[in-house]
Amino acid sequence: MNTAGPAPAGTTATTSSYIDIDSLISDDFSPYAHANSLVLATNNPSDPAIDLNTPLSRVLFDLQEIDSHIHTLTSRSALDILTYTSTQNAAAQRILSRVEEERARLNASYERLEKEVLVRHQKAVEAQTVAQRSWEVLRLGRGAQRLLNLARQFEVLINESGLGGTRAGKEDHGVLVRASISILSFRNIMSAEGEELARINLVRTLRGRVFEDGEARILDFARRVVREFSMSTLSPAPGGASTTSAPTYREVEDSRARFSSAAHILYLLSPAPRIDGQKMTRKDFEPEYLIRALQGYLQTAITSSSASIGRALGQLPTLDRALLETSARCQNVVALEALLRSITAPEHPLVASDAPANIDTLTTGDDTSDEDETSPATKQPTENFLAILLNALDTASLPSYFWRSLASSLSTRVQEILNRGGISARTLRSQRDMVRAEVRECVLRGSRLPRTVTLGDARATATSKGEETVENWEREAAVMVGSVVGLLGR
Repeated sequence: MNTAGPAPAGTTATTSSYIDIDSLISDDFSPYAHANSLVLATNNPSDPAIDLNTPLSRVLFDLQEIDSHIHTLTSRSALDILTYTSTQNAAAQRILSRVEEERARLNASYERLEKEVLVRHQKAVEAQTVAQRSWEVLRLGRGAQRLLNLARQFEVLINESGLGGTRAGKEDHGVLVRASISILSFRNIMSAEGEELARINLVRTLRGRVFEDGEARILDFARRVVREFSMSTLSPAPGGASTTSAPTYREVEDSRARFSSAAHILYLLSPAPRIDGQKMTRKDFEPEYLIRALQGYLQTAITSSSASIGRALGQLPTLDRALLETSARCQNVVALEALLRSITAPEHPLVASDAPANIDTLTTGDDTSDEDETSPATKQPTENFLAILLNALDTASLPSYFWRSLASSLSTRVQEILNRGGISARTLRSQRDMVRAEVRECVLRGSRLPRTVTLGDARATATSKGEETVENWEREAAVMVGSVVGLLGR
């Protein structure tokens, strides 16, 4: 391989070399292929052994030649290289000096901007933080002030109502309804800002000692009114005469309004939690406290009637009295149904509705005259408490629910008497016709109420006297007779 190397710039002499420089610096150069070609060039294929000394010497000689070639080139071009390097260094120094000047100007500009912008920005951030914290304190202070004013108003209403006083049963029920609205206002504020306000000791004290304690007392009053409900409180003396056994018209109307207020209280104070931060819709709202109180009243009447009739069936001389008491309880249930039908559900401030609720204009009574005087924009919804209770009990009528529930419990008691045997069982079997007639009469008697109750107005006594049969209860009478007498024929 004999090639002539390129002459450096500024030189006229050339350096000869037999090495192919181009092939060595080519991208396709392979050291393995080059070594193989050297071995093949220095050995014959017919040789019994391969001689590697010759190609190794060739490689060493090539290295010496390349080194000599580099030395020659650098010696001839040393002046050009030094000149070029000096020129590049001078240019770099000039550029560096310009860069240093620009860097100094940038540093000065940054320092000026830091004083004019960054420092002011930091002060602005501090001012913003102070303003935000001051606003939070102000907002919490206003919220605490609203709760404090609401607590004072609530305590005034509780004192005005006479709740917890010595005159039990003389509480101002209308004031207690307004107190319930105050509790709802407290719940509304706490649901919106409760997490932050709850960290204030004053708010925690107000919630525990004022609102929660007052709510428990108001609920106890409302449940007591429902628990003590009786038809006798809705039936004035005939002809308007005042007797010791019958209440006056005024007392009847007060009893109606009192029960209506108690029902409104239980409806309003029933839990209405927010769903995903939004108010619960009216169709999803269930007045738990109201339904439980009314269910408890019905269950107490059913349990008491079942126990008294069960004992009387074992001692037939006492059956008349037990059935009279049961009829009276059924009359109470029928009166309760008539009264609940006349009480409409108020707008609940914590329940979403089509029209916005005004917590200051809720009615506390059930007079139809008051409902007629209200404007269409503020008129109460048409849904009444009876529909809510019937939907919860999954029944069409409260008396039907009463008699059918009572019948289901009497079958077990009659079976127990028959299983014990003895004179009680024999007497019960022998007197089954009499028992059938009395049980049927008990059911029919329980459906007869004074017209003042069925009409829903005590003043109706002046023109309407006597009792009126409410609907037809022949089917319920048959169910009751079957539950008692049906087992006696076996």
